Amino acid sequence: MAKTVGMLTGGGDCPGLNAVIRAVVRSSDEAGWDSVAVLEGWRGLVEGRFQDLGVQEVSGILPRGGTIIGTSRTNPFKLDGGVEKVLQSFRDRELDALVAIGGEDTLGVASRLFTEYGLPVVGVPKTIDNDLSGTDYTFGFDTAVTIATEAIDRLHTTAESHNRVMVVEVMGRHAGWIAVMSGIAGGADVILIPEQPVDFDEVAESIRKRHARGKNFSIVVISEGCELPGVQDSGEVDQFGHVILGNRGVGEVLGREIEQRTGFETRVTVLGHVQRGGSPTPRDRVLATRFGLKAAELTRAGEFGTMAALRGDDIVAVPLAEATAELKTVPPEWYAVAQAFFG
Repeated sequence: MAKTVGMLTGGGDCPGLNAVIRAVVRSSDEAGWDSVAVLEGWRGLVEGRFQDLGVQEVSGILPRGGTIIGTSRTNPFKLDGGVEKVLQSFRDRELDALVAIGGEDTLGVASRLFTEYGLPVVGVPKTIDNDLSGTDYTFGFDTAVTIATEAIDRLHTTAESHNRVMVVEVMGRHAGWIAVMSGIAGGADVILIPEQPVDFDEVAESIRKRHARGKNFSIVVISEGCELPGVQDSGEVDQFGHVILGNRGVGEVLGREIEQRTGFETRVTVLGHVQRGGSPTPRDRVLATRFGLKAAELTRAGEFGTMAALRGDDIVAVPLAEATAELKTVPPEWYAVAQAFFG
């Protein structure tokens, strides 16, 4: 009797998820395994929602953004009987292995289920924030940086035309990788990230110095997770205890402070979920495909409790516990690269 691998996508969607799904299905089919989608992340295992996947079902999905099997921010450890329902659904559907595709929260659940309950699970690192330790890069990040960089490039021309300061708010809850990378690539004049304290006076002074040299426009990039004076969180949290950032408005607060302190006309652009959408870049398509092939290989080898990871140019297996132990934040030396071009 053929063995069966299930797969789920959890947390925020991002470009490249479908490439992983396609790779797992194609590789498993070649090895004689059946594939089953767990619909809408961990919620699908809690509720017992599945869908068969075959080569035909994944045909043509490589360039598509989002995920064809749905996602959610469900945490079974926060639901009454949630873990028991996950384990029962896994048994009822007669799954032999599970591929969990997600970020720190999704893989954190996977790690606990493996360690505490022996669930045969393999992880694949997905997050546009690139904040998972254990892997050099996550898929989805390159696409998000590309989208943000293109937006910064476009804002340069209108900022210069109107002699304005343009504030660009990008995603990044605890880690400022998108802001740093897109800011450097887009030639931003100030970059603000959660890892570094924000001083409104220092930001204003950098912009004033730039204008004093004859540069009558500036581009400021800020991560949505930056802690700013005067910004109050809504108090709403998701099932993983994260504050919901959607309405914090750090970009708007920063824009007002810059205009008040410098007198320069300032406009704010919030990129938001635009960074998550659309077709993945070639790099993300290739990386996601390699991750999917490795995950399928690990399930067949019975190497559970591991995650496919990028180390240099190689795709390797690392323990899930290691990959989810801590966030990978922007180190000071990386921020120094950005600071070299401030003002």
